Amino acid sequence: MKITKENKFMTPLSNSVKNKSQLIFAIFALLGFNMLGQENIVSSTAGNGSFGLVTASHTANLVLDDSDFEGVTIAAENFQKDIERVTGKLPELLSEENSEVKKHGNVIIGTLGKNTMIDSLVQHQNIDVSKIEGKWEAYTIKKSGENLLIIGSDKRGTIFGIYELSKQIGVSPWYWWADVPVKKSNELYIAKNGVTSTGPKVQYRGIFINDEAPALSTWVTENYGKFNHEFYEPVFELILRLKGNYMWPAMWGKAFYDDDPANGVLADKYGIVMGTSHHEPLARAQAEWGRYGSGEWNYETNEDTLKSFWRKGIERMGDRETLVTIGMRGDGDEPMTEGTAISLLERIVKDQREIISDVTQKPTEETPQVWALYKEVQDYYDQGMRVPDDVTLLLADDNWGNIRKLPKLADSTRSGGYGIYYHFDYVGGPRSYKWINTTQISRVYEQMSLAYDYHARKVWITNVGDLKPMEYPISFFLDYAWNPEDFSVEDLKSYPEQWATSQFGEEYAAEIAELLQKYTTYNSRRKPELLSEETYSLTQFNEAEEILSDFNELEKKADEIGEKLDSKYQSAYFQLVLHPVKASANLNRMYIALAKNKLYAEQQRNTTNKYAEKVSEYFEKDEEITDAYHAIEDGKWNHMIFQPHIGFTSWFDPKQNIKPETSQIDIPEEAGLGIAIANSEDYYPKSSNLSLPIFDKNNAKSSVEIFNRGKEELEIKIKKLPKWLKVSKTKAEISESEHLFFELVSEKLPANTTKESFIIQSDDDKVEIQVTYQPFDFKTEGFVAKNGIISIPANKYQENNGWEMIPDLGKRDIALRPENSFTQEASENASLSYQFSIKEDTKAKMSFLISPSLDFLDNGGLKFAYSIDGGDLKTLNLLKDTKDNWGTSVSNNVTEIIEELNLEKGAHTLKVYAIDPGIVLQNIIIETDSATPLNTYLAPTE
Repeated sequence: MKITKENKFMTPLSNSVKNKSQLIFAIFALLGFNMLGQENIVSSTAGNGSFGLVTASHTANLVLDDSDFEGVTIAAENFQKDIERVTGKLPELLSEENSEVKKHGNVIIGTLGKNTMIDSLVQHQNIDVSKIEGKWEAYTIKKSGENLLIIGSDKRGTIFGIYELSKQIGVSPWYWWADVPVKKSNELYIAKNGVTSTGPKVQYRGIFINDEAPALSTWVTENYGKFNHEFYEPVFELILRLKGNYMWPAMWGKAFYDDDPANGVLADKYGIVMGTSHHEPLARAQAEWGRYGSGEWNYETNEDTLKSFWRKGIERMGDRETLVTIGMRGDGDEPMTEGTAISLLERIVKDQREIISDVTQKPTEETPQVWALYKEVQDYYDQGMRVPDDVTLLLADDNWGNIRKLPKLADSTRSGGYGIYYHFDYVGGPRSYKWINTTQISRVYEQMSLAYDYHARKVWITNVGDLKPMEYPISFFLDYAWNPEDFSVEDLKSYPEQWATSQFGEEYAAEIAELLQKYTTYNSRRKPELLSEETYSLTQFNEAEEILSDFNELEKKADEIGEKLDSKYQSAYFQLVLHPVKASANLNRMYIALAKNKLYAEQQRNTTNKYAEKVSEYFEKDEEITDAYHAIEDGKWNHMIFQPHIGFTSWFDPKQNIKPETSQIDIPEEAGLGIAIANSEDYYPKSSNLSLPIFDKNNAKSSVEIFNRGKEELEIKIKKLPKWLKVSKTKAEISESEHLFFELVSEKLPANTTKESFIIQSDDDKVEIQVTYQPFDFKTEGFVAKNGIISIPANKYQENNGWEMIPDLGKRDIALRPENSFTQEASENASLSYQFSIKEDTKAKMSFLISPSLDFLDNGGLKFAYSIDGGDLKTLNLLKDTKDNWGTSVSNNVTEIIEELNLEKGAHTLKVYAIDPGIVLQNIIIETDSATPLNTYLAPTE
């Protein structure tokens, strides 16, 4: 299927009226003064003094100036079509010289200094543009007399004003890329006070299309032949509708300027600032070196050839808006030769800047440049390499969303400023992740708010892989970049519902927001490509069943909402919500079925082969879900979600999904008794020495699972049960397996510690199970152990002095970070207090579970401190006091620091103090020496 886009290039506007001044003064009489008003300015009903964009009797003309930027004209054409999409009425798009202009109320669109009518109105009628004049990408939308003005401070300011109105009338930026339907309305009115934006806080905000094979590349080949201007046209439009302005184009074997010379021309017309990726200097794609380069990619041995190669890139750039990447890495996005001299890299940069100034015939500092401190390049900087002050230092994350370096607050005066290169997608170790969205917007907020606070504000760009299916985090990234100063944690809480409303309307927005939050949280626990049958525990704290329950409930809700949604939303809903929910749920089911198959084969359960079949079913279901995605919109998105994600053994993705190997066993005819104990690796018949976890009033329940090891029905009885304990069944007939639940009988509890046993008996087996009741002999405070383990969620504090809770962050949706000033005197900083009780003197392990983070301020690590019961503070270092290496931390999405303690019987108070920013506390776990060693992936529930 060939996908075509409507031509965004309009024909020259009419020049029928030669005397512009007559028209200008005719409109002057209609103009007046207005105050700026509320942010949401569009309504379907008339308000006091509102401007009728579309009414029952009138559709406003859109009026432009021929001399304005072509990108403004393109955006106005899109706005014209947007109005028709919403109302069914197509406004006329007119030159300000057209005689039709003075007959009706008009929308006058223009850029200061590029639109004669706008400039004259400002000069002669005192239209106040003081809040936008001279600003970067600022705009104002205001009613003046019988006309509506959309005025931009510059080219993109006008474009953003246009698209802001498009969004408010009901056209999502994702109307084409995710098939979000427009919100229909017969009439549209604009509030008289309008709205003004003084421009973005981050100057360059963009996306990097990367790692685009096999999904996006195959889709593009089928629909466009290659990555040409027809493909990039809707990409440029999307970026602008999202108030972005910057892009690194696809580069896996692609060359933006060379594959289609119209690409760069179109980007400039639209208003997109182009760049090349972190390892493609002077506007030349890596692929171009393979096509036109000769000799080695080595400046020491091939300097003249490389200079000539780079020079052609700057010559081709011309005067189009470009952020020029400088510096050099090894060929193929690899480090340069080991031991590369800093002096050589500094000479490379010096020579590149000379090329820029020589070709442009301007001082080098007048051409914006970025030096990306990506991977080993940051090491050069840390070792003392420097570039001129006008160059933007593009700092980077670790490819897993953890920023590696930020400037010192005192460094904020650097003229070129600082930027951030972030990742929603990555190819590399410890495991590539490309298939589906796994990015929590709360994590983006936590990291990028740090970046903004430390003045990395010049450039924000994120690797978005194939673009789809990263619609949700892309929206957040660019929305947040527009004005981080005006975005709080409360805004973070409301963002998912606002975004859902923009795509699906208000009726089910809250429910859809919850689905968005939960599927991203569940996927961020461990990225799908890292999942295996060993990820979640089958034997402790019911973890695997909790995961299944989470996904089952999520999918059920997603299906219910999908059934209620109007048919017009179904395509978008499947792409943005239902597909990631179903695909993720199915994948987790497959791996947990595989885990059961492996464990049950060891235990010789009669359901072993059943779970082997389930693995096959879920594997096939994965392909069915993918095929459903590719079939929507008559195959519009065929290939787009085809990214292998099952069968990884290293970071390199397999060519196709690989079905996991399962176990099959021979099942005997005769029934056989098997017993698995809750929160224990022990089972019968592997062990005959079985005990239930110790009971007390806080641990009043436990269970065993009886399983059958043969084909015939298994009959069991419970005998000699202590009087202080009751069971859900005293006898059962079991074909496969059944849980028996034990609970304390409160009125028959012993006064002191009591140890007894009971019998589980079948026809052929008689198994004794030990049980112990051990009451507390003091008043407990706070958290108490379950099965010897105390699990304290970070947000369940006794006292909070200066820590901020970030919603939907961490493996269990809970995380806190310090929000006030930091000193190296921990006792003066933000603190948290927690209470817990220990039944008896014990050795214990206390684990702090903290979101992965890096030493972004180069302070020797990220430090915090703790004390117990007001004792001495002990300082811990997130990066030095953990046994987790970086790969383990990012894979697990948590860094664990373990402290060995000797705790006395009784109630205790734990106090946690901030020292450095960047500490995000998720959970605290205390394992007493009576506990079975903890073997769960998530922290146990409290």
